[in-house]
Amino acid sequence: MEYQLCNLTVKKGQKINGFLQMPFTDEALPTTIIYGKEEGETVLITGGIHNAEYVGIECVTGLARDLRPEDVKGILILVNIVNINGFRARTVSVSKEDGKNLNRVFPGNPEGTFTDKLAYFMEKELFSRADYYIDVHNGDWFEDLTPYIYCAGNAKPEVAAKAEAMAKEADVRFYIKSNGSTGAYNYAGIIGVPSVLLERGGKGIWTSEEVQASQKDVRNILRCLGVLTTPKEMQYRIPNYMSHAHYLDSHSEGCWFPARDAGDTVMKGELIGYLKDYFGNIIEEIRMDEDGVILYQTISYSVPKGSPLVAYGHYGECIEGRIHE
Repeated sequence: MEYQLCNLTVKKGQKINGFLQMPFTDEALPTTIIYGKEEGETVLITGGIHNAEYVGIECVTGLARDLRPEDVKGILILVNIVNINGFRARTVSVSKEDGKNLNRVFPGNPEGTFTDKLAYFMEKELFSRADYYIDVHNGDWFEDLTPYIYCAGNAKPEVAAKAEAMAKEADVRFYIKSNGSTGAYNYAGIIGVPSVLLERGGKGIWTSEEVQASQKDVRNILRCLGVLTTPKEMQYRIPNYMSHAHYLDSHSEGCWFPARDAGDTVMKGELIGYLKDYFGNIIEEIRMDEDGVILYQTISYSVPKGSPLVAYGHYGECIEGRIHE
């Protein structure tokens, strides 16, 4: 028995590595397919949606290398680096060809530019094959981040419930049920695939400890889905449900001076950073308008106008009129 994904074919009980060809470009995605000895669910795992998020890329690459068909029940599709052209070019967050953020263009467009076509390819060739989806991220080179996990909430109740169960397997402080429509995992949820996005690491670096922690989380999620048959690894904490996440953006361009760290608990009215102009004058103070926890924040000195400075999560009700992700 064989399983075929575009140009790649794997036999039952085997694992293959290869480059997944796409019809609109000569670029190809480094991909591993593991077909277990027993039938079961199909799980898609991706790294490198954002091409400078190295913890996620190394996490998926290591899993692809180490997981064995004899321990798998079903099929695993692991795409090590989705935004491979941006990875090679060392661009940040965006594709080389058109400067677009892949995680902001779903469902994509077969008549659009490169990134639009890549998102469309993912939907038609990858999401359509998957029963579940795990997207492994981390903070980009300009972001500091505390480990947490999103699950797709903008989905049918049974899909959202399965995604939430997946998120609870991660050994992180928080999980957040996203009501957004952008992003690969959110769009996969919308079309019926229970999906999560794991966040750990950042600042343009990676460590073996962060990679190993993310790999453990992915393996435990696979075990809860019945796809990985090895014993569950120790989960030291069950993530708390954080009901909302919000983003504070800059009103001006300038130089950013964060006053707190990712993971800090911050109170309403507290100063969390400020912007200076190019003459060293403070032009904007960023203060909390409600209590929360900093999930990730910009650490780049240079900040464009209208760019995210801080993402924070909180419990309870939102401020009236505020849209949460």
